[in-house]
Amino acid sequence: MSPNPPPATPFPPTPVAWADPAREAAFNAWMAGIAADHPLQTASLRLASADASFRRYLRVDAADAHTGSRIIMDAPPAQENCRPFVDVARLMARAGLNVPEVLAWDEANGFMLLSDLGHQTMMQAIDRDHPQANHGAYLQAVDALIAWQLASKPGVLPPYDEALLRRELELFPDWYIARHRGIKVEGEMRSTLDAAFKHIVAQNLAWPSVYVHRDFMPRNLMVAGGSETRPGVLDFQDAVYGPITYDIASLMRDAFLTWEEDFVLDVTIRYWQQAKKAGLPVGDDFGEFYRGVEWIGLQRHLKVAGIFARLTLRDGKPQYLADTPRFINYIRATCARYRELKPLLKLVDRVEGVEATSGFAYGRV
Repeated sequence: MSPNPPPATPFPPTPVAWADPAREAAFNAWMAGIAADHPLQTASLRLASADASFRRYLRVDAADAHTGSRIIMDAPPAQENCRPFVDVARLMARAGLNVPEVLAWDEANGFMLLSDLGHQTMMQAIDRDHPQANHGAYLQAVDALIAWQLASKPGVLPPYDEALLRRELELFPDWYIARHRGIKVEGEMRSTLDAAFKHIVAQNLAWPSVYVHRDFMPRNLMVAGGSETRPGVLDFQDAVYGPITYDIASLMRDAFLTWEEDFVLDVTIRYWQQAKKAGLPVGDDFGEFYRGVEWIGLQRHLKVAGIFARLTLRDGKPQYLADTPRFINYIRATCARYRELKPLLKLVDRVEGVEATSGFAYGRV
């Protein structure tokens, strides 16, 4: 999940708390060491955001008012590996995307100084009540996505292969069904899940591979400002090489926001048209492509339901589980459309304790 910075805080900022005195001392020493090359107003240090991982982000003002502010990533190396962030940031910058520039990095301690892409995410700027008011922002996101996919090369990023897809799917029975709902996953339930997961993996691996951000959604996109017309892109360190359907599914079937299907179709069709014109392997039949988007979206929503249960039960972050009804709605709606997924639909209905119905609306939760 992404850093989601609030609007700029007034000076003086709230002091940054440290649970580990040794880490605080290491941070202060690092800050003192970079002060000469990157003049900063250290007294302005404040929390910018925290995310679903062990990372957090701080904001600090530059000594030169024209420079604005900087972001500091605090990523304990025992829990977080910053190397993928640095490598993917370089790949994205070469592809023409607007990503944070790594200005300084203490790899041993997990501290990183970054350029600041702004205070407002696309999620914060969205008008939920008027979908068309957000059309321009979504089309900017589509432009960034296509630029990223056009840069794709095999053998650069980890493959989004069968093993990884299956491992992610198992988060749903392991964490959501067994631990959150308290239901044993065995017998017929296990067989049903195995059969459904086999279909899901096969459908998704049938699509050509490109670079996949893996969490390409409004919380991870910053509003373009000033002379910059490109949205800022964040939280890309888990990028892989996998199905071309994935990132547009992430964008339009969001973890934290649901649109009516006419708006989803509108933007997805525009993506497909632009991608096809650019030579990306999206196929000649939009209906088939949209089916692919639905199937990869199902894989993602099963995974995220499991992740959100794990964040609550293991990591003490219950706020994420509040969005679970959105995922169950996505899962049930997709399963209701495809014959191969009807057994999974019945299973989810049983887990949720709901009556089966003849069909599902895709609309808002």
